[in-house]
Amino acid sequence: MSITANSQRSKILSKNLEDITSNTNGSWASLGAELVYTQDGTGRYLTFWWQYSECLGLNPQQIVEDQGGKEYAFFPVDKAAYLSMLQRILTTLMPDRYQCWFSYGQQLFELELVISPIISSLASTPTTVLVMGRLLQTALSKQEENLGSQTAVEQAARHSQRHHNLINQITRNIRRTLDLDIIWQQTVDSLGEALQVERCIICPYQSSSTKVQVIAEYRQPNNGSMLGLEIDMASEPGFTQALATLQPILVEKPQHPLFNQQRMLVVTTCYQDQPNGLIAVTLSKMCSQITPEELELAKEVADQLGTAIAHATLYKELEEARQQAEQATRRIREFLANVTHELRTPLNGIIGFLKLILEGMADDPEEQTQFLQEAHKSSLYLLDIINDMLDIARIEAGKMELELRSVTLDELFSDVESFMGPQAEGRNLSFRIQKPPTSDEIIVYGDYQRLKQVMLNLVGNAIKFTHEGGITISADVVRKKVTFQDQQFPGMVRVRVADTGIGVSLDKQDKLFQLFSQVDSSRTRQYGGTGLGLAISQKLVEAMGGEVNFYSLGEGLGSTVTFTVPLYQQPVMVSSSDSDSQD
Repeated sequence: MSITANSQRSKILSKNLEDITSNTNGSWASLGAELVYTQDGTGRYLTFWWQYSECLGLNPQQIVEDQGGKEYAFFPVDKAAYLSMLQRILTTLMPDRYQCWFSYGQQLFELELVISPIISSLASTPTTVLVMGRLLQTALSKQEENLGSQTAVEQAARHSQRHHNLINQITRNIRRTLDLDIIWQQTVDSLGEALQVERCIICPYQSSSTKVQVIAEYRQPNNGSMLGLEIDMASEPGFTQALATLQPILVEKPQHPLFNQQRMLVVTTCYQDQPNGLIAVTLSKMCSQITPEELELAKEVADQLGTAIAHATLYKELEEARQQAEQATRRIREFLANVTHELRTPLNGIIGFLKLILEGMADDPEEQTQFLQEAHKSSLYLLDIINDMLDIARIEAGKMELELRSVTLDELFSDVESFMGPQAEGRNLSFRIQKPPTSDEIIVYGDYQRLKQVMLNLVGNAIKFTHEGGITISADVVRKKVTFQDQQFPGMVRVRVADTGIGVSLDKQDKLFQLFSQVDSSRTRQYGGTGLGLAISQKLVEAMGGEVNFYSLGEGLGSTVTFTVPLYQQPVMVSSSDSDSQD
């Protein structure tokens, strides 16, 4: 607070102060000072208010009413110098700054004061002053220091025992469980009650994030809740400093509004010198001066909590891994049971037809040829299953080799149509292929055999799961430059395989691309197959720089599977309008 030498400004200030001299208690808080009182020229208190009176053990009413009594007297240690200052201010009518020690009972308070004369319109000479100030430090009187020195050993022992008991209690509480939510809440409750603070919060920390979230909180009823709040560490330098040094940091004026600019102690929780959390304790300016014992308590609790967080996190990760392993084992068992059935079915057909031939059960050469054709058909189906399993094994081992080169889309579509068209017609399904309107060939970049395998998988599934309607294969050009294997391509070709089949419910579509996972085991038994087709297709397309997507509005509403592959060279489109729409 600056002091001006302008007497006119002083009179204006004093006139404003005259209007509030009747204030007695909390209304002094509107002046924005911690300590506010009025006195006459003899030093007698007319009013007295201190924001931290209760914490410091002062009784403002007794200070005003019983100024002669020794017990409740609040007076400057150097009373003569203080009264001389009052008289000078009342004479010159100029405010001044003054720093001195005050005594109250067995306590000493060093105060920084600004003393202003109160000029009344009813009196020509001011007789009262308004004093506003703040506490710099506290100390014990000589008498109290002498008494304290006699019992220093006993007090130290009591503090040490209390400290030890608190640490044991907090440690027992956080070690009783591996539930992180319980550990965090018990820690803030224990620290908050032990240190008697305004607020205590805990934020888990991960080095990959620039923000922390308040996961547990202890607070006094008059403070707003911060639970669930995200705090940007860049806005709170104390957090960043505590993480960098791994030492307790005392922040005088935190930036976040909910900290109310109260002094804050920030302590990092660590495990093997790696931070995993932050404890922030906000302190009342006067009531909760951190003592060395309390600081040591906070550090030890942080150390214990860091270890507890690490153990609980490890346990949680192990539990999740165990559950995932159990789910994977269950999926593999179901998959193996299904694959065993799929292998046995064509194998039994092959054995059965060959046995009929060997036992002479064929009536004529034509029927014998028919038996051989059925055995051959079953053997091809069996080979497809084995190839699928070998492909998955190679892909998982990272040994899938691709021969990437230019591939003509017309040739690819023609081969698929010649192979799958008859199958669709045999089930009374329509089979259509729609190509982009271009005046030249569309050439893509990929492995021809693998692209054909992907399309046969997708079209085969569409035919298998469609009872009426049909299958439509279409493609369009997406003009967006992409880079694959350090080579730039002018765009992508998106291929769609759409059917009017049974579809897939929305809640089960995430299982379609999982290895050894089937949307519905009963459906798989009904329609056959290993369930590996989509997973293999996805892996192959991704290895060629594209992606696979599945769309279905639900059961009975058909399905659409799309995949993309790099465009080897830009084709010439038939019309500009079509080209623009594809952009």
